[in-house]
Amino acid sequence: MSLINSEVKPFKANAFHDGKFVTVSDADLRGQWSVVFFYPADFTFVCPTELEDLADNYAEFRRLGVEVYSVSTDTHFAHKAWHATSPAIGKILFPMIGDPTGQISRNFDVLIESEGLADRGTFVVDPDGKVQIVEITAGGVGRSASELLRKIKAAQYVRNHPGEVCPAKWEEGEKTLAPSLDLVGKI
Repeated sequence: MSLINSEVKPFKANAFHDGKFVTVSDADLRGQWSVVFFYPADFTFVCPTELEDLADNYAEFRRLGVEVYSVSTDTHFAHKAWHATSPAIGKILFPMIGDPTGQISRNFDVLIESEGLADRGTFVVDPDGKVQIVEITAGGVGRSASELLRKIKAAQYVRNHPGEVCPAKWEEGEKTLAPSLDLVGKI
């Protein structure tokens, strides 16, 4: 079953953010755009490259009104230790959520039960708390923050412009489409 247009299921978890431990819940995802970014584990190989890429682009996410939440099945204590010891992870300014029970990972259907780890899952949640974009990749395939930003801009455009859609490779400022009978068979 697809999570597209489904509401984020309730959760409450501890996170490491801005040098302290905080509580994050599904309520924090409402009222703004959010990215919930699952990765397998702290202190690994592909994960820090992805999280550093998000950190390097975090100002652009914030400019778009988007908060980023990274999530793994590690604890918030492990996130703090990783943040303190890795130059790449030390750049992170967004909340790093611990999901040691796997409940949030189950909610988003990315928990690999046999391993107790999350798949590489990216979810863009709109201000109403509904999932608008889902991307899940194999463990060895890293994701791109710039492509995620492009998709978020498209999702925001479509939300703000009912009756218009963004074609493949659409970039901000480019022409969109208004689906109609006149376009059928002409694209």
